[in-house]
Amino acid sequence: MLNNMLLAFIPVFVAVDAIGTLPILTSLTQGLDPRQKHRIILQSMLTALCLSVAFILVGKLVFRALGITMGDFMIAGGVILFCLAIIDIVNPVKRRRMPDSDFGVVPLGTPLLAGPAVLTTSMLAVSEYGLLPTLISVVANILLAGLLFRSSLVAIKLLGESGAKAMSKVSNLLLAAIAVMLIRKGLASFYAPA
Repeated sequence: MLNNMLLAFIPVFVAVDAIGTLPILTSLTQGLDPRQKHRIILQSMLTALCLSVAFILVGKLVFRALGITMGDFMIAGGVILFCLAIIDIVNPVKRRRMPDSDFGVVPLGTPLLAGPAVLTTSMLAVSEYGLLPTLISVVANILLAGLLFRSSLVAIKLLGESGAKAMSKVSNLLLAAIAVMLIRKGLASFYAPA
């Protein structure tokens, strides 16, 4: 169980990319008082948790209703993850919205914390490592992102803006490799002996 939790934790950690989101968080919360910033971070964590857990719990039911196999989802998810990783590697400047009262929900909670990469990765982790290890790893990753966001000023000072961008590039490279693995496993599921 512990081994499965660790195996599920790593790809979800890469998909969440909290370090890559730090510069965006810092720019969006610039000039806000600590209480407002804390509320926005909590809002983003709750949004990401609710969306991820709901997708993990009802995703398979939706698959059954639509006639989608796990192999289909692995290939589609792998292609999407690969595209997202390539876009972020080639174009590191993520679009920023002007902050409003709900920017903890959008864009921080989703799609930055719990976007297509996290939803795809967590759904696939359920089939590979089980429901409980995946739920625990997703919750742990979002809590870890929240802690990192809470200490964002310190983290940005330690990493520097260029360090955060470099870490984001490495995360995206790992995400691309995970995407290729998912496509390979999805294709293999069609050719596996019955």
